[in-house]
Amino acid sequence: MSALTLEFLEKLPKTDLHCHLDGSLRVSTILDLAQKQKIKLPSEDPDKLFKLIYAGERCTSLDEYLKAFDITLSVMQTEEALFRTAYELVEDCARENVRYLEVRYSPMLHTERGLRLAPIVEAVIQGLRSGERDFGVRSGVILCGIRSISAESSLRMAELCVAFKNRGVIGFDLAGAEYNYPAKDHKQAFQLILNNNVNCTAHAGEAYGPESIAQAIHYCGAHRIGHGTRLRENGDLLNYVNDHRIPLEICLSSNVQTQAAPDFASHPLPFFYAYGLRVTINTDNRLMTDTTVSKEMLLIHQLYGLGLEDLKDMIISGFKSAFLPYREKADVLKKVTKELEAFTTPPEPAGTTQKREPVLTATAAKPIS
Repeated sequence: MSALTLEFLEKLPKTDLHCHLDGSLRVSTILDLAQKQKIKLPSEDPDKLFKLIYAGERCTSLDEYLKAFDITLSVMQTEEALFRTAYELVEDCARENVRYLEVRYSPMLHTERGLRLAPIVEAVIQGLRSGERDFGVRSGVILCGIRSISAESSLRMAELCVAFKNRGVIGFDLAGAEYNYPAKDHKQAFQLILNNNVNCTAHAGEAYGPESIAQAIHYCGAHRIGHGTRLRENGDLLNYVNDHRIPLEICLSSNVQTQAAPDFASHPLPFFYAYGLRVTINTDNRLMTDTTVSKEMLLIHQLYGLGLEDLKDMIISGFKSAFLPYREKADVLKKVTKELEAFTTPPEPAGTTQKREPVLTATAAKPIS
């Protein structure tokens, strides 16, 4: 099997369904916004600031990973900053040919300087729309409730989702520290979402076991699962997720950083894919993890021996799992599928005699839908 390169993978059309706005800023933008807003940062040196934000190879826990958001959120308390960060995220996605982006964040975390919730949502939507006009990347907003704050605050975010339905907001999510903050406590917020026919997903099975995933599905009605790393610990639930084609928003590098998986070798992604689950490839936090969708795909190729056709399957799963209306999704899928057919595995460089050996292998079964 020929080795795929990052440059080649960047050319493929892709999705990013699990991408946090406040975790995907540019370091240069953080520094510029801080200067303009007269905000004191831990360091004004770009390299040092990046080291403070970047999660490294691993953290001690998800809670430690989340501390870096204090820095990014400090400069995201104005409409101008929210517009800019959303716009730049679209530009960054365009550079690696991400065609469809779902951006998630929690508006209640951007009210420290007096902004009201509606202008916060509108600023991000306008930034994304401006980015779409300039770069051609389609996008939508997912608003997040936060497990560790309160069920009442999650309900407020759900109400905001309903108010902005068909105006740029496409879904609801439950994010934040998972341990000791069960999804079922936020059932009222999800019920409002479902009653209004709004899409929803939930972080689950990242810092807690399969019970968290079960609650997200059965108590909250989640249409997708964010991470789902520990799903393999419950075979019955795994089969339920597979049978009902509930997509998993896999964020490989982030999962290793937060120790949702101890290391890359033990990450369940190759098993999930080989078993036939609907696996999608995502970044989680482009800054904290220093990644792109293309980099995540390269890791999957290098670590697990999965080839171009396998990655194409995952890309198609991403478009199938998008929170888009059915007819629009069908049109996009038809176009992307045809485009992907034109990509073939590049030949080995001249003079290559040594075959690349994958760290792990997985015999992949193509999903049935």
